[in-house]
Amino acid sequence: MSKQRVSTRTMAVIGMFSAVSFIAVLIGRIVPTVAGFLSYDPKDAVVVIAGFILGPLASVAISVIVSFIEMITISATGPYGFIMNIVSTCAFAVPAAWFYRKHHSQKGAVLGLSLGVVVLVICMVIWNYVITPFYMGVPRAVVAGMLTTVFAPFNLAKGGINAALSLLLYRPIVGSLRKAGLVEESKSSHKKSFSAGFTLFAAAVLVTFALLLMALMGIL
Repeated sequence: MSKQRVSTRTMAVIGMFSAVSFIAVLIGRIVPTVAGFLSYDPKDAVVVIAGFILGPLASVAISVIVSFIEMITISATGPYGFIMNIVSTCAFAVPAAWFYRKHHSQKGAVLGLSLGVVVLVICMVIWNYVITPFYMGVPRAVVAGMLTTVFAPFNLAKGGINAALSLLLYRPIVGSLRKAGLVEESKSSHKKSFSAGFTLFAAAVLVTFALLLMALMGIL
């Protein structure tokens, strides 16, 4: 297969994942917010799956594309929201995709996603402390008081949910793309499908962090 065809195919897959990611953002619009302005959406799960398939740079590209489209269409936070969306998604997806590319296994996926959640929480605590006072128009001391009570638990719940969704959806998605000829068969010897036990584990993680998010929303 020529390099031009591979490049075209990769661009097509990135475009497809970008479209699905934006739909995920729209879905997030119907979910209640945390603290009146923090909103959950499953976009990052889509972006990290693309990174698992195409590599970390694909996650970066999709993050920038979708964040820009969001900024010029439905976002009310302008450039601040654009920057924060890119940082948030890349902090989660890039470490996870990088680790999974190095350790292409179920264990590698779990550890990579766990790494992504940790990096996400740390990065967003720092970036919210720096950026949030500007677009919220509040003193930095107010934001500082929210770091451990709002921002850290919200991003932990968000990252945990998207990590679990990634584990549950990766195999079906990559399988469909391979059948469509958009993704090559893996050269790795790791071709074992996720076991029922692994699926139950991912589902348990999903429920756990969903309950945390609901608690932060005031639903529970």
